[in-house]
Amino acid sequence: MKNKATIREQFYARLGQTSPSPLGIEIRKAEGVFLLSPEGKRYVDLVSGVSVSNVGHARKEVIHAIEDQARDHLHLMVYGEVIQKPQVLLASLLTQNLPESLDSVYFVNSGSEANEAALKLAKRITGRSRMVCFRDAYHGSTHGALSMMGNETFRRSFRPLLPGVTALRFNCAEDLDKIDNRTACVIVEPVQAEAGVRLPENGFLQLLKERCNDTGTLLIFDEIQTGFGRTGSLFAMQKYGVTPHMVTLAKALGGGMPLGALVCSREYMKAWQSDPVLGHITTFGGHPVCCAAGFAALNVLLKEGWIGQVEEKSAFLRKELIQHPRVREIRDAGLLLAVELGEAGKAEEMVRLLLEEGAMADWFLYCDTAFRISPPLCINREELKLTVQIVKRALDRLK
Repeated sequence: MKNKATIREQFYARLGQTSPSPLGIEIRKAEGVFLLSPEGKRYVDLVSGVSVSNVGHARKEVIHAIEDQARDHLHLMVYGEVIQKPQVLLASLLTQNLPESLDSVYFVNSGSEANEAALKLAKRITGRSRMVCFRDAYHGSTHGALSMMGNETFRRSFRPLLPGVTALRFNCAEDLDKIDNRTACVIVEPVQAEAGVRLPENGFLQLLKERCNDTGTLLIFDEIQTGFGRTGSLFAMQKYGVTPHMVTLAKALGGGMPLGALVCSREYMKAWQSDPVLGHITTFGGHPVCCAAGFAALNVLLKEGWIGQVEEKSAFLRKELIQHPRVREIRDAGLLLAVELGEAGKAEEMVRLLLEEGAMADWFLYCDTAFRISPPLCINREELKLTVQIVKRALDRLK
């Protein structure tokens, strides 16, 4: 009898792969900031599922919320037709913690879908078709979101994409003149994550908002990676003092469950109701179990003092790691850090070494000279010290 294929063998044989060299480690259990393999090897999670697991893994309040909601009911009806308590509670808590003008929530399944909804709604409201994004931006992989991706390497094989899209330079004030009264919307990450953690400079976001207001253009903040405490405030818009017309959320929104959202004013959101009716539809958006998990996770973030500790934890990592001779620079937006090595291809090598030493990290889509550190916000002092030891050991081995 032929031996049964292992889980590893089935992973490579049966699952679609998006890279020729995935990390390829098997995880049996995750708790707090640690990931455990079936053999018992422990990894410090320095990725958080790409800024998803902000409250850590297996947080009891989130697990209990999932269990309780699963016992009550799962999917009932397409989004928006039936009153479901988890959706209402999460939308209410979200809007209570956002600027007053962002008072209406449309739940979807992912960040890409949230951005798709925002682009559609902006065109519907303004009656315009031109759109603006920024070079080295990442907004998702669906066709509309991909059209707004500011990197041609990832777009060229899928053209034609949406017409009328212009990519400007992030932090370049002179480029803002290209936003005019024909522009429906501008979508921007308050901090460019996949570009290797590029922060706004010299009041750039304020200048961008002013230009949008002057031209009647809707400003969309993609806070899919920067939201839910990652940068040291609940949302990056609060850190930088700029309120967009719309914000898109996902990743940490679901507390580890798949969930995305578009948030804007109630007046804007009404545009879905006519010309045509059902202007945007999703079957599983706002799944009750996902919303229950998200509500629990957001309450944990608001209750714990982690967000207020983000800058201190980030500063500790920066201080300890910048001393290493292989580190050229560290760019950080709270607990989203890019450790710059200064040589192309070294980030991928570093990620492999970190796995061997006992940590899971990641690289950036558009920055192959730096690796990412973005642990769960609950990481404590002893775990930070352990992280520094592991990272330094890997840096010592870097060729």
